[in-house]
Amino acid sequence: MSDQDSEKTEEGISEKESRWGEPLVTRFLAWELESLLQPLAFHANHDKSSSMGVEIERKFLIREDIDDRWLMKFEGIPYLQGYLSRARGRTVRIRIAGQKAFITIKGEVQGISRPEFEYAIPLEDAHAMLPLCDGPLVEKTRHLIPHEGHVWEVDVFHRDNEGLTIAEIELKNEEQEVPMPEWVGKEVTGDRRYYNSSLAVHPFRAWQGEET
Repeated sequence: MSDQDSEKTEEGISEKESRWGEPLVTRFLAWELESLLQPLAFHANHDKSSSMGVEIERKFLIREDIDDRWLMKFEGIPYLQGYLSRARGRTVRIRIAGQKAFITIKGEVQGISRPEFEYAIPLEDAHAMLPLCDGPLVEKTRHLIPHEGHVWEVDVFHRDNEGLTIAEIELKNEEQEVPMPEWVGKEVTGDRRYYNSSLAVHPFRAWQGEET
């Protein structure tokens, strides 16, 4: 490594140190991930012929005037997840879903779409990586609810996000129309407060009740 590269690395770690205050190894890993993932947002905007995976989804709150006991009829899967990188335009997530684990890389949101790459990883590796994540972990229970040919993902959040329930529906394209269940409430697609990466560091209980 050249003196110039060494100086750049030290400056990068120093910047992370002032922002996170985490152990050296964790800060350096996150800095390296952000450096490696910087091209992702650029290619998402400029390389339309890319064969990258794309996530297209809409998010909704659950109506408060409907008894939520209906949700308990559907089996729930416990989720525990954290973020190795939460930089805008590129997030790296470690997720444990029941007895399975995944690493997911997401790019910048364009409309209601964004690049997404997800890979299964050993459960033991996920448990080892979660302590390296930036900020608190997000805990929730996911229920899969069929409705008129579609499957909704309804997440009931816990701990600092207790009281928040979000319903998501994945689409084939941005123009696709889907029938809305009666329990679907206000749409929050595009509201960054409801991104899981945001809820990790700005939990629902901290801003619940604020005007949107």
